Amino acid sequence: MNDSAVRRAVYTVIGVLILVVMLFPVYWMLNASLQPSGNTLTAGFLPLHPTFSGYQRALSEQGGNLVTSLIIATGTVILSLAIATPCAYALSQFRSRWVSVGLLAILISQMIPGIVIANALYTAYERIGLLNSIPGLILANCASGIPFAILILRSFMLSLPPSLVEAARVDGAGLFRAFVAIVLPISKNSLITAGLFSFLFSWSDFLFALTLTTKGGVRPVTLGIYQYLGTQVQNWNAVMATAVLSAIPAIVLLVAAQKYIAAGAIGGAVK
Repeated sequence: MNDSAVRRAVYTVIGVLILVVMLFPVYWMLNASLQPSGNTLTAGFLPLHPTFSGYQRALSEQGGNLVTSLIIATGTVILSLAIATPCAYALSQFRSRWVSVGLLAILISQMIPGIVIANALYTAYERIGLLNSIPGLILANCASGIPFAILILRSFMLSLPPSLVEAARVDGAGLFRAFVAIVLPISKNSLITAGLFSFLFSWSDFLFALTLTTKGGVRPVTLGIYQYLGTQVQNWNAVMATAVLSAIPAIVLLVAAQKYIAAGAIGGAVK
């Protein structure tokens, strides 16, 4: 066996070990969700006697929170793309020094700590009555989803040939029709990428949910799991089952959209 083969074998073993270490918490979460009620530290390494009582309890007690998170995440995606897409196209077409200033402002907005935004939104929401509401959480999540979506979409739209839109204009299409009929279909990969990240930002949000909801009427699943821990310390299978159920939408979306993510992420890098 030559040196290159040995080197590849060593790299493969190292990669497998790193993968095992990274995936072990996910396996243990699934394993604990199938164990009988009790402490996860005493659970067996394999679920030799699996039970789905944890999932039954999780669905009955946290099913509404999962639906709430799904509504909030979907609303965040729709609003983020509706605002970010035309903004990104405008920033990719305008040739002005103020475009760089606008992009700098977008980057700076991404650096503001979430707790600062949450505290400011709490004061504003208290005055306009958006506390403990789904629209309020959607708007809050858009604060992080829109700037990121603009950056992703603009990087792709910079590579769009201007002749495509010009040809549509020559055929009689207005600016809006050319944008909808030409730019949006071509930008499908980047739109899916930006939408998926917006969904994941919203789905995994905990800070805004904790700060902007003071009652139990509106409770995303992240906040539900957090409050679950205090009451289910002897029923970790239900807690882990809720965690597994909350991970399923993100896993399904990532698997289904992985080819679009790869194409959308690097689409603006190569002309």
